Amino acid sequence: MKDSDFDDDDITHLRHCIQLAATAVEAGDEPFGSVLVDSAGRVRFSDRNRISGGDATRHPEFAIARWAAENLTPDERAAATVYTSGEHCPMCSAAHALVGLGRIVFASSGAQYAAWMAELGVAPGPVAGLSITQVAPGIPVAGPVPGLDDEVRELHERAARRCLPLRPRGS
Repeated sequence: MKDSDFDDDDITHLRHCIQLAATAVEAGDEPFGSVLVDSAGRVRFSDRNRISGGDATRHPEFAIARWAAENLTPDERAAATVYTSGEHCPMCSAAHALVGLGRIVFASSGAQYAAWMAELGVAPGPVAGLSITQVAPGIPVAGPVPGLDDEVRELHERAARRCLPLRPRGS
């Protein structure tokens, strides 16, 4: 994806997601933040990762899917865009598709996340790291965004420092 594939609104909403991800790190959670934007450009719902309480399904993208199913019509859901600091995991991709949400724009990809975690020595999680298009091939996606992905990486490194000693990059 090229920089030109993202407009100013996309970047503004992704920066909001990164701020939510930073808030998640400050609260002891993993750095993920997401916003749901309707077809008129209004933010309808936003959330951050909340898994530190023990419920591993408390992803912001999953919360968006639940909120949208309860509060928006099928046409409103299809016309909405979900912005997120990191590409949806398989659980969130499935929820997104099942409730009929529209486009997804992410600052960093699942492949980047997997590579960063491997570099940091963090073991893979219990779910295969499938891309959105592998789980829900009909959803239009855009990402990662050069520059913003570096900001997300820094948040992941900060979060990982809480749990393990880090090797310097490149070692």
